[in-house]
Amino acid sequence: MEYSEALDLIKQRLSANRYRHSLRVADTALILARRYAEDESWAYLAGILHDYARDLPPEQILSIAGRYDLIKLELESELPDLLHGPVAACLLPSEIVSIPAAVLQAISCHTLGSVQMNELDKILFLADMIEPGRCYPGVGELRREAFLDLDRAMLLALESSIRYCLETRKILHPLTVEVRNTFLKKVNGPG
Repeated sequence: MEYSEALDLIKQRLSANRYRHSLRVADTALILARRYAEDESWAYLAGILHDYARDLPPEQILSIAGRYDLIKLELESELPDLLHGPVAACLLPSEIVSIPAAVLQAISCHTLGSVQMNELDKILFLADMIEPGRCYPGVGELRREAFLDLDRAMLLALESSIRYCLETRKILHPLTVEVRNTFLKKVNGPG
């Protein structure tokens, strides 16, 4: 698949700011993939396409999520932005026929994570959180850790997301807690 096809598709679908964010995520994912000897082209493609459905109106996200049976919890109906990754993974094959399943999986879990994340999934999740345009407390430490240990970086990233939700009194998706606990066990052991 040609990157130009993906870039053209995203440029048409996203706001200028989100398009620039996608380019930064793609560049960051490529660098992380190189660091961890993962498929660089898949990481870059996942970075470009990860927010494919992000600018869709909430009603449209919910409609598509309903069609593909993606809504698992009531809070997802209340916060449709949480579904933009899985929705994108369902829509993209109709736009880009040759998109690898691994790229779709990474896109699907780039917002909340998954208890069974592979290296590409982690790379995209972290690239989205550490791309150079991101500025929040702890991002510097997270950037450093992302190049040292993906599992430790995932734990830091998830804890940062949880802390943000608690501090801003936002709804916390239970999957985020479950994924955090999974990485805590990976990093520290089961006890």
